[in-house]
Amino acid sequence: MQEILQPADWARPKGYSNGIAIEGSGKMVFVAGQLGANAQGQIESDDFGQQIGQAFRNVVRVVQEAGGRPTDIVRMTWFITDKAAYKSGGAAMAAAYKEIIGRHFPTITVIFVSGLVEDRAKVEIEATAFVNG
Repeated sequence: MQEILQPADWARPKGYSNGIAIEGSGKMVFVAGQLGANAQGQIESDDFGQQIGQAFRNVVRVVQEAGGRPTDIVRMTWFITDKAAYKSGGAAMAAAYKEIIGRHFPTITVIFVSGLVEDRAKVEIEATAFVNG
């Protein structure tokens, strides 16, 4: 069972949670950094919105492989190479998130980096999930 940790005197975050506590039997699932690449590992688009949507799909697919659902994700770290694309791509990013993950908001940290392993990659997302047993 997940419990959202939100101090009463703090402003509510938008699009993420400040903390999550987990209790119960189950398994922890650690998802390696997922790029906006297809199942063959190829990046099909240079568009930030399309890459982040594909990265969301890839994270969810790995969680599903463990028997989980998007709502089992408790932590995500996003590595982004282009801050301007991130800020201007908010609507596309939000739409992709809602379509793929829904209205579930785990803890999320966004880190801007100078580059990723794949030169065309604009985003890489790693995640942790807790799948109840």
